[in-house]
Amino acid sequence: MTTISRANGVRAKSRVITGLAVACALLLASCSASKVTSSDFVDDIKPADVLYNQALANLDAGDLKEASTRLTELDQQHPYSEYSRKSLILSTFINYRQGKYADAIGTGKRFIQLYPGHKDTAYAHYLIGMSYFRRMPHITRDQTVTGNAYNAMNTVVQNYPESEYVEDAKTKMRITLDQLAGKEMLVGRYYQERREFLGAINRFRKVVERMQTTRHVEEALARLTECYYSLGLAGEAQTAAAILGHNFPESQWYKDSYALLQKGGLEPQENKRSWLSKAGRKIKKTS
Repeated sequence: MTTISRANGVRAKSRVITGLAVACALLLASCSASKVTSSDFVDDIKPADVLYNQALANLDAGDLKEASTRLTELDQQHPYSEYSRKSLILSTFINYRQGKYADAIGTGKRFIQLYPGHKDTAYAHYLIGMSYFRRMPHITRDQTVTGNAYNAMNTVVQNYPESEYVEDAKTKMRITLDQLAGKEMLVGRYYQERREFLGAINRFRKVVERMQTTRHVEEALARLTECYYSLGLAGEAQTAAAILGHNFPESQWYKDSYALLQKGGLEPQENKRSWLSKAGRKIKKTS
């Protein structure tokens, strides 16, 4: 009995020692596999100037996608370098050229936020404006994007008057403003057709007061004549027609407005105290 017990004890101790040895071996193997060396931290980092010049070479070759990839690497690996600033404005341009307008707006705004006083800030505003401009929706849809395009271009004109982008920004402002006015006219005509004259007047008034340089101002004045006449507000109808006649005497809209007033025994006559008179003076300056 004593001999058997001792034998069992020896075998048990042997199993324990063997288990410990296996565990140690596995632990060492695990440590070896997960051992971190200095080479693991090297992630093919390239100098900032090398990445930037590679991006320029890709851009010259027409490979916008690869150029964008190099610039992204530059921004990630050298976020506070001078080349990072250059890459940000170049990324804005490349995103715009690729039709990635949302990305161009994002990188452009980031550049403006980080470098508000830099000479390329005007260009960033311009590219943002162009990115909105290219996304302008059909006139029947919401015109928020159109308004954003106008505001971005207006920033270029107002804040950077010596910029080389000013003249084109002014052109884009005229186009966007015309579309915004067209939207107001569309909604105004809808209200007028439904005989909701006050709602229509608010839309047409906005065109006359704020969008005098657009091609829609003639019709807006004529529509105001019609709406005021329908509401029995003869004085305002006469003033709207008078302003229309002063600025666009050969317009068919004026002829129609004049004929409408004559039906009621009225003629165009300007009330100097009316908001229309004040707006009319601005129209004369821009017509």
